[in-house]
Amino acid sequence: MAKKKENSFLMQGAILAATALITKIIGLAYRIPVTNIMGAEGNGYYGMVFQVYNLALMLTSYSLPMAVSKLVSARVATGQYKNAYRVYKGAMTFAIVAGGLVTAIVFFGAGFIAADIMKVDLSVYALRVLAPCILIVAFLGVFRGFFQGFGTMIPTAVSQTLEQIVNAIVSIVGAYMLMKVGQNMASGADKKSYGAAYAAAGATLGTVAGALMALLFLVALFGAYKKTLKRQMKRDTGHRKESGRHICKVLLFTIAPVILSATVYNISNLLDQAVFTNIMAIQGVPKKEYTELLGMFSGQYDTMTNIPLSVASALAASFMPSLVATIQTGSRKQIHNKIEVVSRFNMIIAIPCAAGFITLAKPILDLLYFTQDNTIPALLLQIGGISVVFFCLSTVTNAALQGMDHMSKPVKNAAISLVIHLIALYIMLVAFKWSIYSIVASKIIFAGAICILNARDLRTACGYVQEYRKTFVIPTISSIIMSIIALLVHLLFELFAGARIATVFALIAAVVVYFICLILLRGVTEEELITLPKGRTIINMLYKFHLLH
Repeated sequence: MAKKKENSFLMQGAILAATALITKIIGLAYRIPVTNIMGAEGNGYYGMVFQVYNLALMLTSYSLPMAVSKLVSARVATGQYKNAYRVYKGAMTFAIVAGGLVTAIVFFGAGFIAADIMKVDLSVYALRVLAPCILIVAFLGVFRGFFQGFGTMIPTAVSQTLEQIVNAIVSIVGAYMLMKVGQNMASGADKKSYGAAYAAAGATLGTVAGALMALLFLVALFGAYKKTLKRQMKRDTGHRKESGRHICKVLLFTIAPVILSATVYNISNLLDQAVFTNIMAIQGVPKKEYTELLGMFSGQYDTMTNIPLSVASALAASFMPSLVATIQTGSRKQIHNKIEVVSRFNMIIAIPCAAGFITLAKPILDLLYFTQDNTIPALLLQIGGISVVFFCLSTVTNAALQGMDHMSKPVKNAAISLVIHLIALYIMLVAFKWSIYSIVASKIIFAGAICILNARDLRTACGYVQEYRKTFVIPTISSIIMSIIALLVHLLFELFAGARIATVFALIAAVVVYFICLILLRGVTEEELITLPKGRTIINMLYKFHLLH
């Protein structure tokens, strides 16, 4: 029975991780034409707006899926279906109040935020377009957390895929159409800037439309599930009814630390850009120049590094309700095993991604963003590639501490790391004058500090000590071999097939070589492979090629 539950946890995690990869690939695919339409300046406005938007989500909805799934799963594990439904209603009330309030602040305060705080006044159009999405995503968070609390990641996975498809289509069309509107509004030197600003606003329309479509899907699904939920609640007669006040209190005590942790954890992006733009302005750098640098950072660097980070977030989302259920009914050994499994699968993905960014940054970006000079973004990706490993690991350790009700520890650790990060960023910008590279370098320090502090707290909280051989050593050795082969393949194919085709073959070779090395070095077991979607097919293929014995 325990094995079955473990397999279910890994399967749900694999489903959500696979969906995260698919949605990020779709996101990468549409960001290429959108980036080419907007140009570096438009990407600067777009990236700036999304830092404000992400902070708003931190305050309203980022914490909701995790908090709701944690509270719902704790009650479902003991058959308290009525109380689980009360958690849903309380969370929906929070979404309406918090989401509505922050939406109003961002919409009506867009001018002040853009001009006075971020020092990029033309980003106001995109910020106003994006503001209503804050409320929509708050509702989305409640529905996704509710279904995750019942142990199924499929509604979240399907809604995310649907959201991204609609986002992609509307973003491309919106950016193209509104760019022309902006260009027609101005003349002379301002023509290009207004076109870029309106193109950024058009691209944000996709985010709003995608989130709305996902919400409509989940509302319909929740309506269909209501009958089953009512039957489950009828069978729930032996538990104490939790009052609305108690539910709100528990919800707030769960949401508040997650909000604080997520806000401190993610506010670094907004602070980075605010510090960067203000120092660049003081140093006399033209606004257009530093806006374009931020556009490269958000348009290429962030887009690429967010792919493995989305997998980490997906694994953490599936991990949370499973960990909470284990805490309710299981042993310390089972808790340790769950943390180890999710950490290891995270590193199996994060480490080769980091290695790929370090070794093939320029060829990958030239393949995707073929209309731009990718020299600076490629160097950013090479410098910051290692931060992917730290950010992915810290995402999992944050979820582990929160799942064990040590809610304040991730907040404290993120706050300490943020102070260290800002000091490092200031020194790099002012003393070393490293410009945009300062942001990337200081992020490595930030994520690394969180990992160290979280590891210490996990050891104190439950005696967990991170396993190294299968989690770090084997994926690192496999990634080094992968990188060497990929570089050789790229050099060989570039001689007679051209750089872009060489990159495609190098990436295919990298994936195949890494997977073979991982199997041969026993980085994953047959028992773990069988829990993945199409796991039996994968195992049969490995036996056929004598990679498993």
